Amino acid sequence: MIVVTGATGNVGRSLVQALAAAGERVTAVSRGASQVPQGVSHRQADLGEPESLKPVLDGADALFLLVAGEDPRGIVEAAGAGGVGRVVLLSSQGAGTRPEVYRHPLAFEDAVQRSGLDWTILRPGGFDSNAFAWAETVRSRRTAAAPFGDVGLPFIDPADIAEVAAVVLRDGGHAGRTYELTGPASITPRRRAQAIGEALGAPVRFVEQSREEARAQMLQFMPEPMVEGTLAILGEPTPAEQRVSPHVEQILGRPPRTFAEWAARNIAAFR
Repeated sequence: MIVVTGATGNVGRSLVQALAAAGERVTAVSRGASQVPQGVSHRQADLGEPESLKPVLDGADALFLLVAGEDPRGIVEAAGAGGVGRVVLLSSQGAGTRPEVYRHPLAFEDAVQRSGLDWTILRPGGFDSNAFAWAETVRSRRTAAAPFGDVGLPFIDPADIAEVAAVVLRDGGHAGRTYELTGPASITPRRRAQAIGEALGAPVRFVEQSREEARAQMLQFMPEPMVEGTLAILGEPTPAEQRVSPHVEQILGRPPRTFAEWAARNIAAFR
């Protein structure tokens, strides 16, 4: 059995579907009620409360783990006690490029590496699905606002992350590996807005925010250190953060999807 935490998220939802389609026995875990594909079991549990995971993990073979909660060691101990032999952790590229800011995912990486279980760490960069933040303004005003309009980063489709995770969870040949996951090419915020407009068949006007405007907006839903780290990546990315990784293609045998493909598949959110 494979347990998927964060089963209602952009990655988890696609991962559950991929594993179920492959014939795996899957338990989808989320904090609230959720609809899951036929044949998939759903359980409610909270990564912030490792005790709540114990009945969910009992008898599991593998665990897909999000960075959530403040007790990563408690989570991996519960996994080991339940019989889990393999953990695939969804971390963040920033854990490698800006460890002084991304201490939370680093704590999870350290916990799984010290767990005694087989582990694989996935470090994706920015998600294509971050563009959902534009959905309301694109629908109402055909505008999209972001800072650093002409700075490109190789954003990745969450569906590609899910497919990589599905392969790694099912194949024991990835133990002890850390994979950087990116899209196929750097793309700027201005170009992403244009791609959404092309998928809509109507122009989307890009509005460039100042750093302070973006910071004030982000502080509404992110802690300040993470806001500063995110703005640094968006505005002054390191060569490592701009580099296109080969790992998605190596694992899936195909190139990662483009942002334009993501936009076309999700265009209903912007109509």
